[in-house]
Amino acid sequence: MVDTPDTKCERNDLRASDVSAPQSAVKAWFIQEVLPLEAMLMQFLRQNWRDKNDVADLRQEVYVRIYEAAQQGIPEQAKPFVFATARNLLIDRVRRERIIPIEAVTDLDALNVASGEAGPDRIVMAREGLRRLRAAMRKLPLELREVIVLRKIENLSRREIAQRLGVTERTVSRRIAESARALADTYYSDSFDPRGQS
Repeated sequence: MVDTPDTKCERNDLRASDVSAPQSAVKAWFIQEVLPLEAMLMQFLRQNWRDKNDVADLRQEVYVRIYEAAQQGIPEQAKPFVFATARNLLIDRVRRERIIPIEAVTDLDALNVASGEAGPDRIVMAREGLRRLRAAMRKLPLELREVIVLRKIENLSRREIAQRLGVTERTVSRRIAESARALADTYYSDSFDPRGQS
């Protein structure tokens, strides 16, 4: 669809209005703005969901949520909306399953694609969570803390971590799994006190 001054104005008026969007406008927006993000969405879902067999179904569910929401009003920015929707879907799935893998929590919270500023309550909760995470990280043995920092903060591959530490990739994988378990056990422990008295 080529933007003429008229179609651009119509789309801007539509996005700014509080009325439901016409079906044809939603369909055009979805095709033009959402579908080109599919490769990034699939990569995001593969990275953040442990069962790779569910990824195609998750994509479809994200598309359904996006399309239904757009019928109420087309979002101004498609990319943050798509990834916030995908993130929320994954969080809903994790809650339903009552399984909280450390990889899902870490990657989803690190992703900053949702637009809008957090309210004061969310800022306080985030600071408290960060303080707990730092304290839990300090309790890890150095070799486990090192792989978490290199993988999750510096975003190095397992191969790069192995080269940097002078160990095998298998050792790196084992340490990542051990550190994730130890970190989760400490972080979610009822007796854990981030101020140092546990």
